Amino acid sequence: MTKLAQWLWALALLGSAWAALTMGALGLDLPSPCREVLWPLPAYLLVSAGCFALGTVGYRVATFHDCKDAARELQSQIQEARADLSRRGMRF
Repeated sequence: MTKLAQWLWALALLGSAWAALTMGALGLDLPSPCREVLWPLPAYLLVSAGCFALGTVGYRVATFHDCKDAARELQSQIQEARADLSRRGMRF
């Protein structure tokens, strides 16, 4: 099962549970405070998922490892390419 399928199954399961609780399909008589929290729950979950994604991206950017050897190799290749193009008549 792919990751997309797992997410879709989880979303369908949570969505059907939410719909069953809010529409009263299970025959449960929920107290008013529970219903007041239950209606905006998808919006809360969406905001929470967005905050988690933003935090994950920020953490990954903050802990990104630089490859100094690869950077030096790339700079030397750029200098070689510039020298070769300069020999062929291109100006920088």
